[in-house]
Amino acid sequence: MDSREGAFWMRLKANRWAYTFTILATLAVGILIGTVVSSGVKGKEGQKSSDATPLTIPAPQQLSNAFSQISKQLEPSVVNINTESTIKNPHARRRGNPRAEPDPDQDNGGDDSPFQDFFDKFFGGQNGPEAGTIRQRSLGSGVIVDSKGYIVTNRHVVEKADRIRVKLQDENPASPGHDARLIGMDQETDLAVIKIDIDHPLPAAKLGNSDGMEVGDWVLAIGSPFGLQETVTAGIVSAKGRNIVPARQFQSFIQTDAAINPGNSGGPLVNMAGEVIGINTAILTETSSYAGVGFAMPSNTVTQVYNQLIGPEHRVARGSIGIEFSAQPNPAIAHIYGSGVTVSNVVSGTPADEAGLKIGDTITSVDGKEVKTGDELVADIASRKPGTKAKLAFVRNGKKQEATVTIADRSKLFASRLGEEDDNQNEEAPQASKFGITVRSITPDLADRLSIAAGKGVVVQDVKQGSFAEDLGLNRGDVILEVNKQPVNNPEDFLKIEGSLKSGQDVVFLVRPRGARTQDGTIFLAGTLP
Repeated sequence: MDSREGAFWMRLKANRWAYTFTILATLAVGILIGTVVSSGVKGKEGQKSSDATPLTIPAPQQLSNAFSQISKQLEPSVVNINTESTIKNPHARRRGNPRAEPDPDQDNGGDDSPFQDFFDKFFGGQNGPEAGTIRQRSLGSGVIVDSKGYIVTNRHVVEKADRIRVKLQDENPASPGHDARLIGMDQETDLAVIKIDIDHPLPAAKLGNSDGMEVGDWVLAIGSPFGLQETVTAGIVSAKGRNIVPARQFQSFIQTDAAINPGNSGGPLVNMAGEVIGINTAILTETSSYAGVGFAMPSNTVTQVYNQLIGPEHRVARGSIGIEFSAQPNPAIAHIYGSGVTVSNVVSGTPADEAGLKIGDTITSVDGKEVKTGDELVADIASRKPGTKAKLAFVRNGKKQEATVTIADRSKLFASRLGEEDDNQNEEAPQASKFGITVRSITPDLADRLSIAAGKGVVVQDVKQGSFAEDLGLNRGDVILEVNKQPVNNPEDFLKIEGSLKSGQDVVFLVRPRGARTQDGTIFLAGTLP
C-alpha cells in the first residue's frame, strides 16, 4: 500500500462517524418529510369529513300532513248514499193479475202500438228481463251541513228514489244505514237536500266562500267512488265559472283535476282551510270514469239553494223578466248597440214584453246598479222574489229610457224550455197513495190517445213493489175509473176515497188496462186492504 492509499483510508476511518451521521440524518429527514406529507393529506381528508352535514330522518311534518289533517276533520261529515228505485217491466206477466192472456190475433195495443211509443216518451219506457219488477240501485255521496241531520247532495243521486239510505262514516260496515227523507231538489243546479233523524248531533262540515278560490289552489275531493267509502283525492282548482250544460245559466262550476268518479257525486270539494267550497257534481270523460276533468257546484251557490230548500215551500224560486241575450260578450254588439246587455229576444207575454222592452234594447242598470254582462243581469234578477218590481234603465236607438217590470217566477216562465218544472212546484206532481201507487191526472192529449172522455179517470204512474196495488195486479199506465163505485176524475178524488178506507175493508177498482183501446176493455181488480 503506497502512502497515498494509506492516507485515504486514514481519512475515511477518521470521518466514518461523520458520514454515518450524515446518512442517518438524511434518512431521518426523508422519513420526517414523508410523515409530514402523509399527515397533511390525512389531515385534509379528516377535515372534509368533519365539515359534512350528516343526513337525518325528518320529523313527520311534510306537505301531505295538511291533507291528512283536513281529511280527518272532514271525513266524519261525509256520508255514503244508497237509493233504490222500482221499475215495472212492461214485458213481464203481472203477479196475481186475473187478466187473461191477450189474443195474439187481436190488435190489443201491445208494445208495437203507437200508444207504446207515447207511453215510453211520457213515462220513460223501460226494458229488462222477464220479471215483474226491476230493482235499480244507485250510489252517491253527501255532506252533513247541519248537526240535526240535514245533508246536501246532488239531485241526480236521489231523484225518483223509492228509498234513500244514508250510511255514516263511523258506523259498522255491515250496518244498513239510516232512512232519509227528501227535503227538496233544484233542477237548475242539480242540488238536493235530504235529512236523517238521529238521536245525537252529527258532525257538520263548514261551508267556505267559493269566490275566494283561485286557479291553482289546492283542493281535496272526498266521497265514495265506486262504493269505496272515505276516499280522498287531491288536486288543484283548474278553472272557475265553467258552463258545461247548454241553457243552464245557474250551473257555473269550479273545475278541478282532483279525481272524481261515479259515486263521488254529492260529496264535498274542500280547501286547505278544511272548508267545503263545492259539491262534486260531474266529470268530463269518454270512459265514464276519471279523465282529469271534474266539476263542482260552488259553495256560494249551494248556500243560496240550500237556504231556500229548507224553507216552508222546499223549493227554489228565481226571478226572471223573460228576455234573451248573447251568452258570450261580443265587442261588435257592444260597438253597435252600446255597453250593457243587449236584448236579442223578448218572450211574448212576459214582464219584459208587458213593460215594453224590444229587441235591440241595451239594458244598462237595474234599480240604479250598473250591469255590464248577462251573468250580472241574471244574478241580479234571479235573486229577486217573484212579484216584486224592478226599474230597468236601457238605451234604445241612442236614447236613454226606463221601464218598471214585475219579476216573474223563472221556472214557470220557462217551464217548457227547461224540459219540466221543478219537482217541488209542479201542479201535476204525483200524489202518494197508501195503496202503494202514484197517480196523475189525464191530460187532454193523453185522453185523446186513449179514447177516454176528458176529465175521466187517473193514470197510474208507479206501483210500489210488494204493495197492495201490486198484489191486485195494477200496473203503470192503467187507468183507474172508479174505486168502490165512486168515480175518480182526478188525483184529489182518488186520495179522498183512499183516505176514507181503513184496514180490513174491501176495495174494488174499475180499471181500464194499459193498451186497451175502448171503454169496453175495463176490468175489476179487488181485494181486502191490509
